[in-house]
Amino acid sequence: MLKNNLTIGVTGAAGFIGSHLCEKLLNEGYKVIGVDNLSKGNLNNIDDLLSQKAFIFKKIDLTDFNNVNTAFKKTNAIVHLAAAKIPRYGDRLTTLLTNTKGTENILEIAKIGRKKVIFASTSDVYGKNPKLPFSEKNDLVLGSPEVARWSYAVSKIFDEHLCYAYWENFKIPFVIIRLFGIYGPRHHRSWWGGPPSLFIDAINNGKTVEIHGTGKQTRSFLYISDAAEAIGKSIFVKEAENKIINIGSTEKISIINLAKFIAKIMDKKLKMQKISYMSFTGKKYEDVINRVPEINLAKKILKWQPKTSLAKGLQLTINWQLQQ
Repeated sequence: MLKNNLTIGVTGAAGFIGSHLCEKLLNEGYKVIGVDNLSKGNLNNIDDLLSQKAFIFKKIDLTDFNNVNTAFKKTNAIVHLAAAKIPRYGDRLTTLLTNTKGTENILEIAKIGRKKVIFASTSDVYGKNPKLPFSEKNDLVLGSPEVARWSYAVSKIFDEHLCYAYWENFKIPFVIIRLFGIYGPRHHRSWWGGPPSLFIDAINNGKTVEIHGTGKQTRSFLYISDAAEAIGKSIFVKEAENKIINIGSTEKISIINLAKFIAKIMDKKLKMQKISYMSFTGKKYEDVINRVPEINLAKKILKWQPKTSLAKGLQLTINWQLQQ
């Protein structure tokens, strides 16, 4: 079990999840070295941390091996959060190369310094598997390579195999955490941040709420403080090493009902003419119909489960977003 005198490296430190994790670790007395290329991260997210002596931040791209290695030389464990997401409007080459090369670099750095790696994977790897809730033992069922969205899941699955390979060949300990629908203050206010951020903005400004597909797709959403707690535990719990662990909420909701729920919390009327059902015109795209995790392993090994209800988490997120 790691102790408070050790230093934790965090990639994607200026991002949504990364900034909350850095803040939590610092509050618990750990030293933190964060790196981020600021392509999606924002220095405003870590503005309160930059003046702390226990926090060092470096603007570095993960593909820059030498500089990342130098930055993380004195770390004892690395939490690898930085990633390119589903190429909803971008290109799959960036997603594939950013994620695979970045993770390879982190594992190589861990090999040099004998460090533990906590790798942030995604619920997207379960793909179109119809068996719910998703267990870590479930098969990963992806769609055709003709559909670019699966490149994100493919990159993360490759990265998970890299973690296992570095353990098998070099005995580099790892924890793979599969994250489900994280939301909350500081989330990106675009599709990069997910439906809650977009719905809050649209409803608050009386704009049309754009929903892709039928809106009947079900998701689970996990509040950021619960996610940061789980990630923090995964760093220090010895029993979590060399395992895949789902991190998410079991409280599921359809996308259309999420929009209606947000409107209710905001005391706004969401009229049917204010909802637009969108298709991905001109692009081949597949959406996952249902997604909810089984979290028995997180409960057993990490002694963790979500504390924040969707209602409370959304209220806190709305309060933050309306102040921006």
